[in-house]
Amino acid sequence: MLKPRALIISGDGINCELETAQAFSAAGASSTIIHSNDWLERPRLINDFQLLALPGGFSFGDHLGAGQVMALKIKQGALAELQEFIAAGKGLIGICNGFQILLRLGLLPGSEGRNKPVCALTHNQEGVFIDKWVGLQVERTSHCWWTKDLLMDEFFLPIRCGEGRLIFSLAEHECGGEQLQQRGHVALRYTSQQTGSAARIAGLCNEQGNVFGLMPHPECALHQGHSPLRNKADDLGLAIFRKGVEAQR
Repeated sequence: MLKPRALIISGDGINCELETAQAFSAAGASSTIIHSNDWLERPRLINDFQLLALPGGFSFGDHLGAGQVMALKIKQGALAELQEFIAAGKGLIGICNGFQILLRLGLLPGSEGRNKPVCALTHNQEGVFIDKWVGLQVERTSHCWWTKDLLMDEFFLPIRCGEGRLIFSLAEHECGGEQLQQRGHVALRYTSQQTGSAARIAGLCNEQGNVFGLMPHPECALHQGHSPLRNKADDLGLAIFRKGVEAQR
């Protein structure tokens, strides 16, 4: 059986591409890393892959806001191809900075409206960069196939972010994100408040469930040795990648 092919974007301040490639390889895919400039010069090359990752980091130094410049470059050079990739049912994961990019591109529910998006990521509530392991739970009503059947009551992943607080427009804020939850778009929640995100939301997925944006770093929790907590569920980062790979077999 041929392995699904995963493409991992690098360059311009992204700094987690090696870990993300290793995660896909450990999960059973073949991994290829490509610089963002090379992708944007040949945007249709993603057609040769079944999985695509926008890893964590600080693309373009977070100038104009986290993920903003990279999102603008993708909009100008590869958005149509990316939308075709998603419509074909292929898997796209955006981690931390990648999550910020997905929201700014309007590829996740709540961010589609070009003039008045319902949600966005902004500075953490305490105004500081957060770097620690946090408790998470999978939202059981979600149709995200990156987290499908991962029904642990709590597991742990690291977060490393300065702009990780999910906020809603006033109308949606008053509902506490209920509309997104009812439609199955909330994929992950913090078990306790970390960044100040509305309803403790840590990850969102699209309607199909194949696009997944999350602030925590699953590529840094591939086995128990990665975690200072030594918890039996600390290797669920690898399980997330396995779910993505299995969906493309």
